[in-house]
Amino acid sequence: MSVEDVASSCVPRCAAPVLLLGLVVGLAGCNTLHGAGQDMEKAGEKIRRATR
Repeated sequence: MSVEDVASSCVPRCAAPVLLLGLVVGLAGCNTLHGAGQDMEKAGEKIRRATR
């Protein structure tokens, strides 16, 4: 079995888990940024109410 044979058989099997991991990390990052935006919005609302 040559290096090319091993590489060609591993790429399809290895690509799916790597892509899935990337998708999970990407979605987790979006969720984290969304939560940070909500926190900043709440802080802005409190500041606005305090200055009235």
